[in-house]
Amino acid sequence: MAAGGEITALPGFASARPALRHASVRPARMAAALRAGLFAWVPVCLAAGIVLWFVLPVAPGRVAWIMLALSAVALLAVGRLALPWAERGRIGWALADAMRIGSTAALLVISGLGLIGLRSAMVAAPVMEWRYYGPVEGRLVEIDRSARDRIRLTLDRVVLRDTAPGRTPAKVRLSLMDQTDPLPPLGQRVMLTGHLGPPPAPASPGSFDFRWLAWFEGLGAVGYTRTPIMAVEPASGGLWAMHQARMAISRAIQDGLGGQEGAVASALMTGDRSGIEEATNEVMRASNLYHIISISGLHMSMLAGFVYTALRMALVLAQGLGAPLPQAVHKIAALGALLASAAYLWLSGGGVATERAFVMVAVMLLAIMADRRAISLRTIALAATIILVYSPEAVTHPGFQMSFAATVALILSAGPWSKVSPHLPFWLRPVAMLLVSSLVASVATSPLAAAHFNRMAQYGLLANLLVVPVMGALVMPAGVIGALLAPVGLAGPALWVMGLGTRWMLRVAEWVAGLGGAVVALPLPPAPVIPLMCFGATLAVLCWRQGLTARRPSLMGGGFLAGMAMLAASTAIWLTASRPLLLIAPEGEAVGLMTPLGRAVSKPSGGAFIVSTWLQEDGDTATQEASAARPAWQGDKRDRMAALPQGWDIWHLTGKGAADRAPAACQPRRIVVLSEKLPAPADWPCIMLDLGRLRATGAVTVEMGDDGPVLRGVNDMLRSPG
Repeated sequence: MAAGGEITALPGFASARPALRHASVRPARMAAALRAGLFAWVPVCLAAGIVLWFVLPVAPGRVAWIMLALSAVALLAVGRLALPWAERGRIGWALADAMRIGSTAALLVISGLGLIGLRSAMVAAPVMEWRYYGPVEGRLVEIDRSARDRIRLTLDRVVLRDTAPGRTPAKVRLSLMDQTDPLPPLGQRVMLTGHLGPPPAPASPGSFDFRWLAWFEGLGAVGYTRTPIMAVEPASGGLWAMHQARMAISRAIQDGLGGQEGAVASALMTGDRSGIEEATNEVMRASNLYHIISISGLHMSMLAGFVYTALRMALVLAQGLGAPLPQAVHKIAALGALLASAAYLWLSGGGVATERAFVMVAVMLLAIMADRRAISLRTIALAATIILVYSPEAVTHPGFQMSFAATVALILSAGPWSKVSPHLPFWLRPVAMLLVSSLVASVATSPLAAAHFNRMAQYGLLANLLVVPVMGALVMPAGVIGALLAPVGLAGPALWVMGLGTRWMLRVAEWVAGLGGAVVALPLPPAPVIPLMCFGATLAVLCWRQGLTARRPSLMGGGFLAGMAMLAASTAIWLTASRPLLLIAPEGEAVGLMTPLGRAVSKPSGGAFIVSTWLQEDGDTATQEASAARPAWQGDKRDRMAALPQGWDIWHLTGKGAADRAPAACQPRRIVVLSEKLPAPADWPCIMLDLGRLRATGAVTVEMGDDGPVLRGVNDMLRSPG
């Protein structure tokens, strides 16, 4: 040490700072473990802001956005000033860290609000608010199959008769009721005569709201057609030529394999699911294998993993034979796998789930090329952040939630697996790894699947253990090899192997779906359950540390306990929830009354989709006919009546002349529902719900309060898009 308190630098080291002049100045802070791994919280905070936007009763207006922008500026200032204040000794380092982390988290929440608000504004397009029948002209952009097993066409650049361009939806979707002619190619401009209406509102408050999905897809009207499809103008442009090439590959796979095996193989490789029958979809759902036929992270990771492994082994072999290759062959293999994944993204049609899967795989492969860990929570956080930035509405999709739940669970299981796998025979490790990954992914996604789809596949784990290894070992490798050999006409053997795998998958699905008690119906969880489940699990995972105990409280320990409390709360809310006493369809076509034997609907037919949704959300496997046979309703098929608690009753009037019969049926302490519109409003002694009022309120729930029936309509409780 030199005179005057200066510290002399040792040879080879940079000069040190001068000695502190004042003892009161605080020393530099030590490395804080709290600041490590904070990037994993970025998508969590963004998702919190996005979810907050969806649950707001009204969309933020101009004043609200200005206030949020000012708040963001203030938070930026707090984050920037915290460090200088700590260096000058005005505040402690712990408080400075808390200010910076807290302001950043709040800023990310506001950013999530801004991202989803911007996205909603960017996709804004006219939504049909009336019923339309007439000619529909547009460009064919998508062909798929509905839940009722009908082919559906999605058109853009739509032209409707006597409808101004400013009121015409950007896209419309029509189901083909009598489809016998060959389907037109994608990109072709077509004309047909169709029935169109607005995207349907939920079947009841709390049901899935299709209007939001349609809004972000730019879908402004849905309907059906019974007329032939006429070609107006052929497809033009290289993009549509690529789409037609993809559909030609799909047809070749289906023709080569035949049956549902070919349809499933085509869906796996090209994303074309139009050939899969609804009966196949149903057994896949009952066996918890439906995710197999929807291209997602499973397929993309299997394909990328196969290409990466095959390329790396081939390059290492080439090195061993003396080929002049660089040492880092794993980076070349990662680049090849990335290009193969991009090709698969195009081949599969580039759906939302496929794009999400590609982002996740691409981030991992780029991490390998950048000498970073390919599989880590930071990598997954980066992939989630990218997805939430360009498609923030994805946070509400079951696919997004289940994909990341499965991926995070697999990452957490990697540590224990690395300790166990060395003790297994080398030939058993790949099979064991597939089995373990299937088990982990199934356990992680089952609660979310049950909450979203109101059903639990009892033997889904067994089905996945039997099918997923075959997918990884046969189907996806055969698909890659077939794609490479197709240009030279040698794809036949590879397709045959792929067909063996898809045939096995279908046989397993049919066997598992046929087991007794294969599917257990569950009631619809209340709205807070899924957010509590997702954020609770995220908190528990990110805050868990070894050595957490009640005796040593810490911020991480508090976060872990909060996450576990949220998971417990979601379970308690779901288990203690009750279903509405009375449900009324939005067109007055059906009424469902909850009884000790389950929900009894007023009619054995009519409003089939609405009624099936009610029963599914009740956790009831009965058909509409069986539900209507339950003791509750009396009267003829047009005029149905049932008793309610507290001396009230309900009448359901349908058929021609329902409006004429309504005045005589309207009596005190009675609810009257009719499927026709009354000519004019009146001061009725009953609660009158005609078609006009129901269209204004949407589907209605009725509970009995102290002062009589309490009615809640969908449009009164839920915010609609736009």
